[in-house]
Amino acid sequence: MMRIVYCLLFLLSAQVIRAQKIDADLIRIKQRMDSVKHFSATVTLDLDVPFIRMPTKKAQIKYTKGSRMKFSSQDFVMLPKRGLDFSMNEIFKHPFITVDRGQEKRNGKTLKVINVIPTDAQSDLVLVTLYMDARASRIMESEINTRKDGSYTLLMQYAAANNILPNYVEAAFAIERLKIPFNFMGKDTKIDRKKMRSMDTKTGKIKMRLSNYDINLG
Repeated sequence: MMRIVYCLLFLLSAQVIRAQKIDADLIRIKQRMDSVKHFSATVTLDLDVPFIRMPTKKAQIKYTKGSRMKFSSQDFVMLPKRGLDFSMNEIFKHPFITVDRGQEKRNGKTLKVINVIPTDAQSDLVLVTLYMDARASRIMESEINTRKDGSYTLLMQYAAANNILPNYVEAAFAIERLKIPFNFMGKDTKIDRKKMRSMDTKTGKIKMRLSNYDINLG
């Protein structure tokens, strides 16, 4: 009986040790992202929400290492609550462990899957699942669960094999209690509040196409 208990303890300890080791491919991705000190780009933005009608918009995006991305536009104001920042800074803001979940095929490409589990109570993230292109050292998809703002996913596409930053980002949200993670202001934007109230689950997507990158590498 004691031998069985010792075996179980050994297996549990081995799992904890494996979990506490930060994934090497994720470290390489972080180092690659850290090389970007600043960038700016033009964003063509489409909103896919059943109760909001908004024509295609143009905006400028600016990023400085260590800060959140900032959006600006002449004809509307966008205040993203969460989810449009594809720099993944928030993942690395607090201590965490990673767990290897093997590989998965997405869109014909084999991706490495890991869980990122924050170990600091100050982190608003509960669990992050990353789908990584280990060969290109970049994140292709992420599923992010938070304590306060629900969950969302990010899908990223890149124009060239060696690009650090994506040329397309699609953020998908499933927010309960009318808690939309962004706020749009614009005369040509229409909100169907009756339809909004009738929906049990509010879902939507933000589709961003990025161009005219100006990247400053350190």
